[in-house]
Amino acid sequence: MSPDPATVERVDVRVPVRSTSADGEAESRFAIELTQQSDYRFEARFDNPAVPPLIIDEPAPLGSDAGPNPARLLATSVAGCLSASLLFVMRRFKNEPGPIRAVATVSMTRNAQHRLRIGRIAVDLHLGVLAGELRMLDRILGQFENFCTVTQSVRAAFPVDVRVLDKAHSVLGAP
Repeated sequence: MSPDPATVERVDVRVPVRSTSADGEAESRFAIELTQQSDYRFEARFDNPAVPPLIIDEPAPLGSDAGPNPARLLATSVAGCLSASLLFVMRRFKNEPGPIRAVATVSMTRNAQHRLRIGRIAVDLHLGVLAGELRMLDRILGQFENFCTVTQSVRAAFPVDVRVLDKAHSVLGAP
């Protein structure tokens, strides 16, 4: 039986933005709060009050598809972080890439215990300009992935393949 959302105790998800770890390194933290709404449907609240709540749900038959499931959110996080990192590095070299569009394709697999896992995420980043309009393209392509916190964090668990394509759909940096 699902809990009544009105009776679930609210937790203050605000935490210090900056702190120091045990080894003296600066670290930043954030918190989210998930509250079960019904069955596999959860409401996610973020530590920024300007960000609206998000409904997370499992696909049928387990859930009711009321929102993205965690695997889809992870793919969204990888694609979003890569897009922001590419934009950051592009602008650092005085480029405007036009609107960036990202397409993430997730390959699901089963582990040795036959449990479903994310086996790979492939992300295509589409630029709104032609490659010839960009300054320092080789340096940009060599650097931007290193700025993506999410991708660099999950690559220890599974491969993340990244391609950047220009307005003509040419793969940039490809041999």
